[in-house]
Amino acid sequence: QVQLVESGGGLVQAGGSLRLSCLAPGNILSINSMGWYRQAPGNQRELVARLSRDGRPKYADSVKGRFTISRDSAGNTVYLQMNSLKPEDTAVYYCNYEGLHTKVGITYASGDYWGQGTQVTVPS
Repeated sequence: QVQLVESGGGLVQAGGSLRLSCLAPGNILSINSMGWYRQAPGNQRELVARLSRDGRPKYADSVKGRFTISRDSAGNTVYLQMNSLKPEDTAVYYCNYEGLHTKVGITYASGDYWGQGTQVTVPS
């Protein structure tokens, strides 16, 4: 079982910054892409940012120029640096590893995995 562990959410005033992290366990052998999604109350889950296998980022128009997605060299951790936060950024943020193939201990695991979600609140 692969559990992605998210951290870094919280409450921040408009204009502030937060950095989200998502850790995947084990020795990652391959991955198609990793990314961040968010879901506000009453809304569908939407893409915030993704990193392709070759490291090219893709951003939602609403966060371009404010958010930056990155990863560590091993690919175990993906980050989302969020600057100039706005009230409309308030949501639960989920990380996603797509096409992950990893070895945890002596066990191999493959599939698409989601983090547990972390709340980001920007009061208006």
